[in-house]
Amino acid sequence: MSPVISPSPHGQSSLRTVQVLGGGSVGSSAHVRSLAAGLVARGVRVTVCAPVEAERAYDFTGIGADHVHIPRSSDPASVAALRAACADADLVHAHGLHASFRTVLALGGRRTPLVVTWHNRAHAEGARAHLLRMLERRVVRAATLVLGATSDLVDRARRSGARDARLAAVALPGRRTDTEPVDPDRLPPKILAELGATGRPLLVAVGSLDQHRGYDVLLDASRAWLGLDPVPVVVIAGEGPLWAELQARIEAEGLPVRLMGRRDDVGELLAAADLALLTSRWESRSVLAQEALHAGVPLVATRVGGVPDMVGDAAELIPYGDARALADAVVRLLGDPARREWLAQRGARQAASWPTEDETIAQVLSVYDELTQPRPLI
Repeated sequence: MSPVISPSPHGQSSLRTVQVLGGGSVGSSAHVRSLAAGLVARGVRVTVCAPVEAERAYDFTGIGADHVHIPRSSDPASVAALRAACADADLVHAHGLHASFRTVLALGGRRTPLVVTWHNRAHAEGARAHLLRMLERRVVRAATLVLGATSDLVDRARRSGARDARLAAVALPGRRTDTEPVDPDRLPPKILAELGATGRPLLVAVGSLDQHRGYDVLLDASRAWLGLDPVPVVVIAGEGPLWAELQARIEAEGLPVRLMGRRDDVGELLAAADLALLTSRWESRSVLAQEALHAGVPLVATRVGGVPDMVGDAAELIPYGDARALADAVVRLLGDPARREWLAQRGARQAASWPTEDETIAQVLSVYDELTQPRPLI
């Protein structure tokens, strides 16, 4: 297991940091907002370099950071704009592979400390996968420090040539330890009616409609649930390139699955759910898994990436790509209320053991202090 950065107390700071975000996933974007807010509150000057769409969605300026629009591109104009934004930074912190690569180009040979956080792993096949591996090696060898959200990401960075790579678990932004989960009994009946789940078990999956999410396996498994009485309703919240392909299968095979598109009420969907489903090929710190355990919703998840370490024994774990295992796990849980209740209670205890936002910010500040303190001449 890779060592975790030790938190340390901090007061006010005169640091100026630049946080670089390439558009990124919901998890990494929310983390940057949380981190920026915590840094600003501690006196750190923060500039967030991100596409204007990210500023609209996450309002970095609203929490006291500066925002510089940097398109999600590595063209010369974008790199030059990023170079200018980083000109007087004490430290630059890039999030995700593509943002990190642009930052390496922008910094060139400057001695400004560069911290790179890998929240997840880029997914690709064939020639593109080879290109991504080349980008990874270029980034980690240029970075002063690579932080990985999971131990296998840290190990991957080390194998790629990182000088220093450490585990830095990322808190679920916006989640307070004293927040009560949504009570499904208080949900408007129209939500269940909208989902077609009145009087039927509700299974919820959340995530972009991409190949690595394993939704083809979820559709395969859903055929086995057609024989249940009542038949569960499976809803998938998310958008992506596989929409048409998945929808065609659902209609052609008469599967009990609904594609919901982008939803702003995922918390309410989970509160109404009997089970949450995570079928991905790989995940680091899945936002869905975290939200499900916080909400006391039993989770069935693939045993991949950082999921086992994060959830412990508080979820039903299955192999990736095994539709029979997924189908059987769901059938068992729907028929075993006592097991579902145990998982709900165990999940809440597991969630309470995860790092808080304050602890995450303290860890990052500890790293910043370490990398920016003057070193004595020998």
